[in-house]
Amino acid sequence: MKTLVLSLLLIPFISDAALTAPDYPGCNVNVQRQITGETGGSMSDPLQAHISVRANILQADIGTARKARVLTQLRADKLWQRVEVVRRDTDRLVQKQGFLSAAERASYDRELDDVAAVLCR
Repeated sequence: MKTLVLSLLLIPFISDAALTAPDYPGCNVNVQRQITGETGGSMSDPLQAHISVRANILQADIGTARKARVLTQLRADKLWQRVEVVRRDTDRLVQKQGFLSAAERASYDRELDDVAAVLCR
């Protein structure tokens, strides 16, 4: 009888926990900004590698959120494309000028932070 009453009292809390989004790695912006990527292959610039790793993490989180039905398909597609634009622009700049400047990295980090803010709401 006691376990039945306890179970009935816990059901509302379990339901609320199930409705909240999980803690995605991309949501911890402070940790994300400290990530270093590895250079090699087509990745020649360490700042480009940083953006690439952040983009990978965010796109994985977007996919997870979509599978968990936290995001609609349309919303997930839009966020995914925003991240992909950052990745493409970064690759294009490094190909054109041979490196990614600190100011460009900061700008792309801000854009990825904005995507993370939308995802983590």
